Amino acid sequence: MKNALSGIILLLYLIPLVSFSQDDDAVSPTGKIAAFPSKFLSRIDNRTSDLDKQLTDQTEKYLARMRKQEERFKKKLSRIDTTAANNFFTGDIRQQYAAKLQQLRSDTGVAARRRVPSGDYLPNVDSLQTSLSFLKKYPGLLDASKVQAADVQSSLDKLQGMQAKFQDADQLSQFLQQRKQQIQTCLSHYTQVPAGITNTFNGYKQQLFYYSQQVQLYKDMLNDPDKMMKTALQYLNKVPAFTSFMSKNSMLASLFNLPGGPPATGAGAVGQGMPSRDQVLAAFQGQSGVSGPNVQSLVQGNVSSAADQAGQLQDKITSMGNPAGGDVDMPDFTPNMQKTRSFFKRFEWGTNLQTVQSTNFFPATSDLGLSLGYKLDDHNRVGIGASYKIGWGQDISHIHVTGQGASIRSFADFLIKKNIYASGGFEYNYQQPVTSLTHFAPLRDWQPSALFGVSRIVPMKTKLVKSMKVQFLWDALSYQQIPKAPAFKFRVGYGF
Repeated sequence: MKNALSGIILLLYLIPLVSFSQDDDAVSPTGKIAAFPSKFLSRIDNRTSDLDKQLTDQTEKYLARMRKQEERFKKKLSRIDTTAANNFFTGDIRQQYAAKLQQLRSDTGVAARRRVPSGDYLPNVDSLQTSLSFLKKYPGLLDASKVQAADVQSSLDKLQGMQAKFQDADQLSQFLQQRKQQIQTCLSHYTQVPAGITNTFNGYKQQLFYYSQQVQLYKDMLNDPDKMMKTALQYLNKVPAFTSFMSKNSMLASLFNLPGGPPATGAGAVGQGMPSRDQVLAAFQGQSGVSGPNVQSLVQGNVSSAADQAGQLQDKITSMGNPAGGDVDMPDFTPNMQKTRSFFKRFEWGTNLQTVQSTNFFPATSDLGLSLGYKLDDHNRVGIGASYKIGWGQDISHIHVTGQGASIRSFADFLIKKNIYASGGFEYNYQQPVTSLTHFAPLRDWQPSALFGVSRIVPMKTKLVKSMKVQFLWDALSYQQIPKAPAFKFRVGYGF
């Protein structure tokens, strides 16, 4: 397994990366880095502090839930086998979980440098930590009026503390995984298990899965540099001394034991302080004694072998399974990943457009709507919205832009199959000309609409627009409206 993982990491290593070019303007005539972002350290401090609090709070919540489920499990097991319950659940369950939580709370990362690195490798975090270590070693490169040496040390301590807490969270996940396996082994001794015990155990597994996903989400947030952090790393990468420092002191360099010296410059250099392809090949040449074109053949052969081993490993994991029918590392239920997001992160903004042809009573109109949806889970959502009606006149020869009313909306979308949804909603429509906000009548003069229909929501692979929504709706109350509005509505919208 170690060889397979090493091969995968090596494969990622050999992907050509675009580097930042050397720039003589990076360092000022006084020997200081010019235009270095003064808020670089505060941004790191804010992010690590926020993630520290969120990780601790969420760990406390999940542990409280899992502790209660384990206590409930012990109580129910005692009803059918008291001896087994007492033998399996030794010690105070509450105290065991409290000790794990206290370890995460109290870890400040002081001993982080003495630890053997474990858990996921986070490349951007590695770059940030090495950058802070570089600034700590060479404080004269920065303007002391903007960045103090003590501030660099403080930011480095907080970042190392955050990494230490992630290691604690990983160890906690391993502890909970062991508890899950032990409970599963205990249940395997019985041919028939009451539904109440099985449901409690399933709840325990679900909470464990969501906690692991929550920790991974926080890791991704720490590993995702914002624009300011990227800018700071760009300035540092223009300093030759930094690239040399990174090649010797980064976590990745220590893992591969690459030869010292600055990385190659130009198109073959790695932009984020990572060792270059040439350095990796040189390391293999030095360790294997193979030179020339044979080095690349050797590397390619090792990568192919590692990929085969990884595939075989995955097949073994899939084939193992568990009594509930799920894989060892995969949930045996349909997860709702929205549970790992905060309340406000589950909201999404959207817009929609609806155009209606002119009638005897209304000109051609377009409804420009704005919506705010709340994700119940990964697929279903409810929300509210509003729209404003713009009139265009009776036909193309008589264009006249006017305000023709507004609407207040509510909606719900529930997945039927793939990207097809059953949609519905209730609306109040004001269908009279509007020249100012004072023209809106009381709500009793607004006409209701009850909408039923289908929607197709297609994901969009852009940073701004997340999805496109096409709806065909029937207004069941349109026949009671005076004047009567069209019964069928066609809308197109976008989610952000």
